[in-house]
Order: sequence, then structure tokens, then C-alpha cells
Amino acid sequence: MSLVEIARYQDVLEADLAAAFLAAQGLEVEVTERFQTTVDPLMQRALGLRLMARADQAETARDLLARVACGEFSAPADDLPEGDAATRATGRGLALILAASGAFWGTSLPRRLRPIHWAGMALIAAVAVISAALAIAAMAGSSA
Repeated sequence: MSLVEIARYQDVLEADLAAAFLAAQGLEVEVTERFQTTVDPLMQRALGLRLMARADQAETARDLLARVACGEFSAPADDLPEGDAATRATGRGLALILAASGAFWGTSLPRRLRPIHWAGMALIAAVAVISAALAIAAMAGSSA
């Protein structure tokens, strides 16, 4: 059976989500141009990714994607209970402690999210304190 294009996407993740949704609905789909766009991510914008389906299932796939775009399959926005203030504050505090101690770092995280180097932070704090002290001394000297 021949494949026909049913949609074109500019992002690999968006194309994969659409393909997974259609596969869950029982349709046979395939995302093309995957190799070129994952080797060079800039090619995603240039080439785009085509979502292909069997010719006999193309109309059903387009209809399902149109229904998704209208929000027919979306979950209600208020399905989670509202957390109380103490729970939110505790969660934020734990996240800050873990981030400061370096518990969130790993090999896949970008360099900017790695643990803080305490020696560098101490040096920056010392420079800030010395600068503030010099500024205060300069103001006191000019007013006297």
C-alpha cells in the first residue's frame, strides 16, 4: 500500500506526538526525514517532517488530526486538586535545596544547570562585600 502525506511538522517532537496518537487510534503512520533532521536540527525548519499514512487511512488520519487541533481529545484543565500553600512552599524549598546541593545534575543536563561551584560563589560574594564597603567609605569620606 502506498503512503501519502497527511501533515507536515517543523518539530520532531510534535511529529512524533501526532504519529503516536494516530498509532494509538489503530492507524499505520510513519514520520519521514527523521535522519536528516535529527543529525542537523536546523534542517527541521528547512525540510520539515512529513507524517505519512496509508492511502486508505489518510482521510481518517486527517480527520483525527483536525479533531485534535480543535481540542476534542484534551483533558479538562481542572482535573488536578488545588494544592495548599504549605505544600507548594515545601516543594519550592526542597527544589531550591536540591538545586543548590547539585542533586539535579546529570550527564544529559546542560552546563548551566550543573551544581554551583561554592568557591566561585564565595569569591563573587567577597568582591560584592568589598565593593559595597568601598562605596560606603567613599560616601562617608565625601560627606565629611
